[in-house]
Amino acid sequence: MPITAQMEEGLVHVEAGGVEVEGNLIVPVNAKGIVPFAHVSGSSRSTSRNRYVAEELRKGGLGTLLIDLLTRREEAIDERTAHLRFDIGMLADRLVATTEWLVAHDRKRIGLFGASTGGGAALVAAARATQHIDAVVSRGGRPDLAGPALPHVKAPTLLIVGGDDIPVIGMNQEAYDQMTSVRRMEIVPGASHLFEEPGTLEIVARLARDWFTKYL
Repeated sequence: MPITAQMEEGLVHVEAGGVEVEGNLIVPVNAKGIVPFAHVSGSSRSTSRNRYVAEELRKGGLGTLLIDLLTRREEAIDERTAHLRFDIGMLADRLVATTEWLVAHDRKRIGLFGASTGGGAALVAAARATQHIDAVVSRGGRPDLAGPALPHVKAPTLLIVGGDDIPVIGMNQEAYDQMTSVRRMEIVPGASHLFEEPGTLEIVARLARDWFTKYL
């Protein structure tokens, strides 16, 4: 059935790359689009940062899908080895599968919100599924990890970086220079990598909401 009605926060399961990943989907009535969140590197769908940004997007009339791209077993492995969070190809495959699942259930436009290495995975997914992904926002992301996929991204892309996150600013600038799509880079003054400083996450949420509202 099409995803059109207001939903309670419901658990969904998506088959992706031979595994089943879990997520929480909420779609307001008359949503303009749906935004899956790509978060790894120790961040899950239950973290307060992701839930806050998702809530702000929904206030702007957007549906959200907070999905864990690693299974619980994989998360336990990654906590010890920290290598799965850098498997950008695998993460992008699962994002593409998630996008295709959403498209199969509804015809709404799709945007991707990526954080940390999830930002790189979101851009690779956007390059692979140009027909389905209409906008991308990366928060404190590693878009440089998308490498050769960057010139093939067609979706309008917003790169948000903390002003105190100096190494990541350079990585985002490098990625920005390789991209050919509509794009913008926003540096949030006084923000570190996780945007934990007062008021900085609010800026991220506003920038992301405005970007998705414009392009979805």
